[in-house]
Amino acid sequence: MQTSFVFDQDTKFERLKLNDADLIYSRKWLPYDAAWEYFETLHKELPWSRDNIVLFGKTRKIPRLQSWHGEHNASYMYSGIKMLPKPWTPALLALKAKCEQVCNTEFNSVLANLYRDGMDSMGFHSDDEKELGKYPIIASVSLGQSRNLDFVHKINQQKHRVELHHGSLLIMRGSTQEYWNHGINKTKQVASPRINLTFRQIIL
Repeated sequence: MQTSFVFDQDTKFERLKLNDADLIYSRKWLPYDAAWEYFETLHKELPWSRDNIVLFGKTRKIPRLQSWHGEHNASYMYSGIKMLPKPWTPALLALKAKCEQVCNTEFNSVLANLYRDGMDSMGFHSDDEKELGKYPIIASVSLGQSRNLDFVHKINQQKHRVELHHGSLLIMRGSTQEYWNHGINKTKQVASPRINLTFRQIIL
């Protein structure tokens, strides 16, 4: 069962037109200066680390920094990484509350990713782990340098690109994770850092 959204009348949202997906995007969800304050705070305060990931049976360092936060029992497992939650910070809690208000749902965890420059990336994947349930709602907040998020349909290979701007919010829900993979490719055209926060509800 899908929840309804609670949209601020002063914030513009658009529903992206993808088959087999439910994506809602706001390019200027956070005010410009406030978004930079969040970026600076999180960049400084979060305990960033570069974990190992298992791909095709080989262990290697992930091409970015990350930090997992949430309720004490909201652990998460993907690609051979078991992520134990670190405590919430005031900045994360503030953004979580804003996302919960828009999505009309509760989140108990967040994956923070720090892309230091264009050589940091995210491989193509879908957030379809059993801990997230069949139709997860994921609220993705972007801070800092804009990066392209590419989608590829799992069956017909249809492609779609969303440029995630500083202060934007992308909401993924419904069958999006069932039918689409998404990722962020490397690029030499980017030299500045970006922080991405994906708020989730881990089924405990």
